[in-house]
Amino acid sequence: MNNEIKIRAAKAEDAKALLNIYEPYVRNTAVTFEYEVPSLQTFAERICNVLDKYPYLLAEKNGEVLGYAYADSFHERAAYKWAAETSVYIKMNKRRSGIGKILYNELENILKMQGILNLNACIACLSKKDEHISDDSLIFHKKRGYKYVGKFHKCGYKFNKWYDMVWMEKHIGSHTSNQPEIKKFSEIKIDIG
Repeated sequence: MNNEIKIRAAKAEDAKALLNIYEPYVRNTAVTFEYEVPSLQTFAERICNVLDKYPYLLAEKNGEVLGYAYADSFHERAAYKWAAETSVYIKMNKRRSGIGKILYNELENILKMQGILNLNACIACLSKKDEHISDDSLIFHKKRGYKYVGKFHKCGYKFNKWYDMVWMEKHIGSHTSNQPEIKKFSEIKIDIG
């Protein structure tokens, strides 16, 4: 039996497994500012919308989906197309096991092949920890080479509390005066399953 973690591109059919991972983050944390768990159809549509241009990856081991990571547009205007916002969600009982690192390594490799230069992470935080938030995401991104670039104060309201939003960024390519166009995820030839 193979006990290795496999990374592959997500499909609409994976929506149920990925939504099961996301649901406790919506219900019990301020990691996402979403109030209601999206429907299965809505979540599947989100996956397909991301895959139109960016990677949406999942990690699985022995058929069990352990987590997922994806990139999406940082901003829709053309001047921002070399920047992408990254996100990662790991099954609650599998956090701090290295799955996020494996997913982000693959995500970054693909984004580099696409020609993406700037990775941006939008992270909820509170001036002090509470039962709905921790420093885990900030620490994770810092270890991955992301740098703090700014904070929006009391911009997200959930669980009757105001949360701050931190932006972190990482450059993964060279910025030139004649920047090549980016490629869509579907144009990248990769061997991830």
